[in-house]
Amino acid sequence: MARYKTINGITTECTAAEVAELDAMKAAWDSKAFDRAIAGLRFKRNQLLVETDWMANSDVTMSDDWKTYRQALRDLPSGLDTVAKVNEKEFPTKPGA
Repeated sequence: MARYKTINGITTECTAAEVAELDAMKAAWDSKAFDRAIAGLRFKRNQLLVETDWMANSDVTMSDDWKTYRQALRDLPSGLDTVAKVNEKEFPTKPGA
């Protein structure tokens, strides 16, 4: 299937070299899909952990429910090896929520 490009309002067919470059760029993007997905999950997980970090201070007694919640957040990325698994993973529910 032919690919086209538009430059200054003029549409022309891509050369074989341009098609090869586009295919290489797409392959590179696709190969990093898991890395992007797991980074997004970890970013959200880290935000949730930061919200409860104050509970880990030495002058605060953390309940077992909160300890379990925070451990579940830390364990969240384990066992995830595909984009589909990352996308299906559910975050634990905050205690009292």
